[in-house]
Amino acid sequence: MDAHDNAPAPPPGCPAHGSGGRVPLYGPEFAADPQAYYDYLRHYGPAAPVELAPGVEATLVTDYSAALQLLQDSGTFRKDARRWRAFNEGKVGPDSPVTPLLAYRPNCMFADGADHLRLRQAVTDSMARVDPRRLSHSTEQISGYLISQFSARGSADLLGDYAKQLPLFVFNELFGCPADIGDRVLFGISGMFDGINADKATEVLFQAVGELVALKRRKPGDDVTSWLMQHQARLDDEEMVHELALLLGAGAEPLRNLMGNTLHRLLTHERYAREGGLIDEALDDTLWENPPMSNYAPHYPATDMEFAGQQLQAGDLVLVSFAAANTGPSLAASRQAGSNRAHLAWSAGPHACPSKEPARHITVTAIENLLNELPDIELAVPENSLTWRPGPFNRALATLPARFTPVQPVRHGGRQSAPAATTPPAQQAVAAGRPERAGLWSQFLNWLTR
Repeated sequence: MDAHDNAPAPPPGCPAHGSGGRVPLYGPEFAADPQAYYDYLRHYGPAAPVELAPGVEATLVTDYSAALQLLQDSGTFRKDARRWRAFNEGKVGPDSPVTPLLAYRPNCMFADGADHLRLRQAVTDSMARVDPRRLSHSTEQISGYLISQFSARGSADLLGDYAKQLPLFVFNELFGCPADIGDRVLFGISGMFDGINADKATEVLFQAVGELVALKRRKPGDDVTSWLMQHQARLDDEEMVHELALLLGAGAEPLRNLMGNTLHRLLTHERYAREGGLIDEALDDTLWENPPMSNYAPHYPATDMEFAGQQLQAGDLVLVSFAAANTGPSLAASRQAGSNRAHLAWSAGPHACPSKEPARHITVTAIENLLNELPDIELAVPENSLTWRPGPFNRALATLPARFTPVQPVRHGGRQSAPAATTPPAQQAVAAGRPERAGLWSQFLNWLTR
């Protein structure tokens, strides 16, 4: 790479050191200390040459002002991944580990202009119809169920046992998934992000979502799927499937990471334990310093150009580092002055996250419920022994082991049940006598009706 003469040394283990190559954003070294990499990347200026996976080149914007300029300039930078020059030229193949999150799909994330406005408005309007009280009730029920599965043990992996599962369950509820479809949605999304039989998992997810669309065409309900379908944008079945897969998949993984990273902060910073009642503050601190999606927002310049000190060709892949922009020098004064929501963790511009308020609501409710049920919960291992999952996009722990005083779970019969008028269709189906199934979503629905 063309490093400046006064450049700092690359972080330990960085293959770019003296090789003339790009800075890699994958592997255990980057996962262990990404801030060291961001500090190094800043010597290039507002943007830097990086490698997302072997052979996958990109330009990473690390400066806050440059990131805002890119995110808000939909004329110069496009989202349609069919413009991706390296992919079109065969330099990046469909089997690359980063392709599933970068390749084109017909949804609002990869659309521009009028198509984007139509698809995006359908999502925004439908998500705005979610009742915060219903969302709180659903999150509390699901939280209680998940806690009941491990509370008597006195120990848990707060990621695998809690943060990973809760968002998927909440979304199944919001989108009106019946038991059999919900089980396959959980399997599909988990497999896609965990890399376990990812091709099969993707196939299962899209088949399940297709069945959900067909079901709601016949029998609409009081759920996000039906609201999307009824929207004046008039989404066809293909658009419905891809919009739903985007909302379920792209929503669940960042929310899992946000919950996990916030819990990590609460359990490893004494100030929160000492002062108490600071879940919202811990959440904002996490969004600033450890955002769940650290590097993403893929864009492609429409023409050859110079941007942020880098020469770009039309169709080059350009990403935004939310983590680097949030922690850069230009934002330090703003944060110290009390602008606690000025970060880019939710992105910005026309493609900013449409579900940030529900995401905050779910995270705070789930963490409050966990701490209320298990008030003496603490980290079960030394903090420096925790491992972060490798990869260029997410910032996520592999596990978060915790311990607490064992608590016998309360039988659901002793809990207050939801009023019949607000019981979601999926729960009504189980209550009506649908046979018990083995899937995770089915187990939860049966637990609710006992």
